Amino acid sequence: MTEKLLQIDGCDDFFNSLKERIRNAQVRAALSVNCELVLLYWQIGNEILMRQQQQGWGAKVIEQLASDLRKAFPDMKGFSARNLKYMRAFALSYPDEQIVQAPLAQITWYHNIALIEKVKQPEQRLWYAEQTIQYVWSRNVLVHQIESELYHRQGKATTYFDKTLPQPQSELAQQLLKDPYNFDFLSLSKETQERDLETALINRIRDFLLELGTGFAFVGSQYHLEVGDQDFYIDSLFYHLKLRCYVVIDLKVEEFKPEFSGKMSFYVAVVDDCCVTQMINLQ
Repeated sequence: MTEKLLQIDGCDDFFNSLKERIRNAQVRAALSVNCELVLLYWQIGNEILMRQQQQGWGAKVIEQLASDLRKAFPDMKGFSARNLKYMRAFALSYPDEQIVQAPLAQITWYHNIALIEKVKQPEQRLWYAEQTIQYVWSRNVLVHQIESELYHRQGKATTYFDKTLPQPQSELAQQLLKDPYNFDFLSLSKETQERDLETALINRIRDFLLELGTGFAFVGSQYHLEVGDQDFYIDSLFYHLKLRCYVVIDLKVEEFKPEFSGKMSFYVAVVDDCCVTQMINLQ
């Protein structure tokens, strides 16, 4: 049946057009979600700014907000104190919400963080954002262009651009489609089942510790790590009192894959670095 279908005149063209239509729909959906997420982050940052100015909130309120938001939305990883500070800086950099809607809401949050960190002048930030959309740059390409001072080399002012859909095969489109902030924002993370398993485990933490043996102390679940400008979360972190070492547990509900080992090695290395840093600070 399949072979006969493929021999029909125009079938290949029809199939290719369907693939293109599906991919374009995926990119449009990703752009829509990304726009809502970036605007939400701007609004949160703007609210923090206003309340700090009007009610005299100090810097510590961000830590409290981060803690409260993570408890209220445990499946969203965008509410670390570090990311809330980025939201505040984002709102401070762009007082006008209309500017945020275009073009900043058409690039990922990671792109916007790079612009905040590496470009000081507002008109240059907007120029780089527009160039990112026009030439569908990945975040790494954007950073390279900033560091090579493309704005000064070309000497162009900010221009108004036509809103176009990034090509599905472009790096910008792929980053929009795979952005973990977007997945968590929609509560559609592929780790949902693993988190269900983790929740069940935490609910019976006493029994689980007894199964592990004596000497284990529970440090926390979804333990937050900051590496560079990215947030990572360990499913469960324990400390062994006798061995005097941390134990990292990463939960999976599928068969083992080689990349799982690399991820675990990364977590262990980061936890080791944190332990060394804490020891140095104590001394």
